[in-house]
Amino acid sequence: MVSEVLNANELYKVDPVFGQHSFNNHEQIVFCNDKDTGLKAIIGIHNTVLGPALGGTRMWNYNNEWEALNDVLRLSRGMTYKAAVTGLNLGGGKAVIIGDAKTQKTPELMKKFGEYVNSLSGKYITAEDVGMETSDMDLVREVTPYVTGISESKGGAGNPSPVTAYGVYMGMKAAAKFKFGTDNLEGKSILVQGIGHVGETLVDYLTKEGAKVIISDISEERLEAVSKSYGATIYRGSDLYSEAVDIYAPCALGATINDDTVNKIQAQVIAGAANNQLANEQVHGGILQNRGIVYAPDFLINAGGIINVYAEIAKYDKAEIMNRTQNIYNTTLEILNNADVHKITTNQAALNVAKANIEARKKENNK
Repeated sequence: MVSEVLNANELYKVDPVFGQHSFNNHEQIVFCNDKDTGLKAIIGIHNTVLGPALGGTRMWNYNNEWEALNDVLRLSRGMTYKAAVTGLNLGGGKAVIIGDAKTQKTPELMKKFGEYVNSLSGKYITAEDVGMETSDMDLVREVTPYVTGISESKGGAGNPSPVTAYGVYMGMKAAAKFKFGTDNLEGKSILVQGIGHVGETLVDYLTKEGAKVIISDISEERLEAVSKSYGATIYRGSDLYSEAVDIYAPCALGATINDDTVNKIQAQVIAGAANNQLANEQVHGGILQNRGIVYAPDFLINAGGIINVYAEIAKYDKAEIMNRTQNIYNTTLEILNNADVHKITTNQAALNVAKANIEARKKENNK
């Protein structure tokens, strides 16, 4: 047997799960496979100190299994801190289904996935995410009670996307207040990247306030429809990151703030709905801080969705959902001010609050 000395950066090649940087001390990872339905899914449970791990299911046509695993690990970790910084009695989890939601998603596949969720006996509670609809959650509910975001007609809180968008809107206004001295967005140029369910609703809020909204998306059909509905300008340039706008709102997939883009960004504020916007939290968060760009932590301002579905567990009404989501404004402003005082990144300031809440509960549990 030949032993080789590996560089630390190459450890992932022989330790594809525990050796991943994104593993980050996950409690449990479940790989789900079903030949008959074609289901290939991964459930990540990051932390359950505050409560059961709640997080949506994303269906995406990943390039490979490694990409899917890395995505679910990063997303589930984000859910832990999202619930903690928002003050919810929930842990962090997430699931990904590998495949094309438009062509490969079937009722049978969704029910089989629900059976895997059920096998975890409530340690993980699923919900809607990219590639999913409320009707899919209704199918999952047929085989397990451990699902949220089901139709209001079935006793659920319904589609979380509008509430997510409202939270992002509140967080954006708070970031504008911090940077510009006013939270009035009238006349501000705002580039919204990704106009799915959440992005479109955000465009609606911004348009009604009188902002100059520019939209970008991979779907030309979506661009035309949203532009027509709200009068938004379609971005036709070649490099949106270099666009001279006041606010950049990433609302598609994550890691758009990376080595290639972070020094191009001309916006003075970044506030969007996408998860894991910073490809490297320390490096890219630090660069934004040094450049004077205000970054509203994504796991804080996009927490409206989890607040919405948590209502099904905590049994509070729509008015309370909106009140809690509106409070994202205050929390964001507090964290931005805290980061400024302590000369740390805004992302680190938000993480500090989340981790402190988790540690406090851990001490309570150990008494």
